[in-house]
Amino acid sequence: MEKVIHKAEDRGHADHGWLNAHHSFSFANYYNPERTRFGLLRVLNDDIIQPGEGFGTHPHDNMEIVTIPLRGELAHKDSTGNKEVIHPNEVQIMSAGSGLTHSEFNNSKTDEVNLLQLWVFPKEKNIKPRYDQKEFDPTERINKIQTVVSPKDEKALWINQDAYFSLTNPEKGTELEYKINSNGNGVYVFVIDGKVNIEGDILSKRDAMGIRETDKIKIKAEENSEVLLVEVPLN
Repeated sequence: MEKVIHKAEDRGHADHGWLNAHHSFSFANYYNPERTRFGLLRVLNDDIIQPGEGFGTHPHDNMEIVTIPLRGELAHKDSTGNKEVIHPNEVQIMSAGSGLTHSEFNNSKTDEVNLLQLWVFPKEKNIKPRYDQKEFDPTERINKIQTVVSPKDEKALWINQDAYFSLTNPEKGTELEYKINSNGNGVYVFVIDGKVNIEGDILSKRDAMGIRETDKIKIKAEENSEVLLVEVPLN
């Protein structure tokens, strides 16, 4: 097993006033040659957007983009005709494929929205752009692992890659085991909240760990926690 730890305070940071962003990997004006990606996971941004503000219309192509709201509401509009609002306990995926444009704005005039946005390189390029979102029952991830994005699980959102996104909310003292779905994949574990022990290392809120060369990992909650696991091909 090979591990790399990314502490919360070591992430890239940009405060634009309307947007307070933390970058787990090199993004925009933040560049760290040791943090350009984890396997095919290219971006993990932790964004707080002020009321009524957001990202104006901009293009994407050949990227799988997953958005997970943590609090607040995010309004999405794209050039394929989708116009939606996503909330906590919902997950959104957009296959940019051959190309599209979209915008994302805080849907509230009074409250901030905090979201995680992750980009994964696609398996097949130039596919027809597609969009989907789904609500997931939060009780189904208490002390167990809930898959929310998968290339083959019909209960999850489909992704154009051999990648799997899972959420879990382990209570203090709970031990869980995550099994790798595909040989050669690695897992990037991101602690949304709480404190967990991952294979002997303690991770706290917004800490992360990339894990390679294993077929499973063990997670023990040191306190009530919320964790995102992103399994991706490593090359």
